[in-house]
Amino acid sequence: MATVMQAYRFALDPTPRQQGRLASHTGATRFAFNWGLALVKTRLDQRQTDPAVQVPWTLFELQREWNQAKHQAAPWWAENSKEAYKSGLDGLARALANWSDSRSGRRKGRPMRFPRWKKARTHQTCRFSTGVIRVLSDHKHVQLPRIGVLKTHESTRKLTRRIDRGTARILSATISRRADRWYVSFTVEVERHIPSSGKAGTVGVDAGVRHLAVLSTGEVIANPRSLEASLMRLRRLNRELARRKLGSTRRNLSRRRLAHAHARVASARHDALHKLTTSLATQYGMVVVEHLNLSALLRNHRIARAIQDTGMGMLRRQLTYKTTWYGSRLVVAEPFYPSSKRCSACGWVKAKLTLAERTFHCAVCGLVLDRDLNAARNLAQLAQHVAQSGWETTNARGADVRPGPVGQAAMKREASSPTWHQAGTVLSQGKTADGASSRSCPGNGSPT
Repeated sequence: MATVMQAYRFALDPTPRQQGRLASHTGATRFAFNWGLALVKTRLDQRQTDPAVQVPWTLFELQREWNQAKHQAAPWWAENSKEAYKSGLDGLARALANWSDSRSGRRKGRPMRFPRWKKARTHQTCRFSTGVIRVLSDHKHVQLPRIGVLKTHESTRKLTRRIDRGTARILSATISRRADRWYVSFTVEVERHIPSSGKAGTVGVDAGVRHLAVLSTGEVIANPRSLEASLMRLRRLNRELARRKLGSTRRNLSRRRLAHAHARVASARHDALHKLTTSLATQYGMVVVEHLNLSALLRNHRIARAIQDTGMGMLRRQLTYKTTWYGSRLVVAEPFYPSSKRCSACGWVKAKLTLAERTFHCAVCGLVLDRDLNAARNLAQLAQHVAQSGWETTNARGADVRPGPVGQAAMKREASSPTWHQAGTVLSQGKTADGASSRSCPGNGSPT
């Protein structure tokens, strides 16, 4: 048994009065966030002339300032749970910390912007961490602080049974709104049975645009293309919304229709990804995927929309926790691993491979194979090297040896090019044709 963090999300069927209470709490969260952001900006401006001015930056400091000013800033604050305001200030504190860590280099990835104002049209959420948070035993209702008992649109049986058995404990609840549909998500500490015996089989997964994924076994997972299938309807609804008069009832109706269409597209995309990742984590003992630089791929405007429609980032994120749940292992290849350019039969690496070339042709062994299947097989072979000898095979490091002519040529080629260029024909044991030892995965370090 292992303790993991798991989320359970349920759609709600609130009454009109309860919808108002839910909207009031999410609005209070947004108000607290904007109030704290205005305070931080004011203090930063004052600090330029007076260095002694204290700027509230953490959640504790922001809550202290809020408790002192809430009677003047929001006389109606008692209408909502205190958790609504804490949720907004907590989001602001996290955003400020991310911004400062990004500037100082403690946070990896792209630079973070300074927090911006939250608008009413943004994603509406509110988090509860204290108070009465329960899932009732009738499998049809949940209870939240200050809001009361809410009817769920779907059964809560799975979570209720775990709580009754004592294998789950609710830590927090988050309400959210999407396309006029309210949801509640419970963050739960769950005791799961992790299979101890490793499942046999290794699979390489090449995510793409033409197909959702191509497996090294030869199986092709079709891409549902949920956005592309709904583009005509979305365009019609956008034109309809643009013709409506601002503030009219029909404009509000058109806005709701458009929001429902976008929500349906997102739900279809998530459904396909969850089915794929669950089958991979349950059927195979080791799953190998690539660490794609999606921000660079999205700069290509010809394929940016198609890439976003596949949800490649969610594929690796879901596999990260599902492989832990089901006792399998996830191996992530480095961003510059040449899975598409490398021959899966002999190991020869092609210097250049354009997106238009959908078939891989090997100039050494004559292999002709679909480029996606070739990439998936290379990823599966990478897992075999990691399982057998780690990321690097045995070499002569530390010994008093001098490389021969072929080895010197290989070293020069490796130093002059960022891609893989190995001397001779690569064998399955990681050695060249002249018998010299070579890297199984040169220049990439250990997998993450």
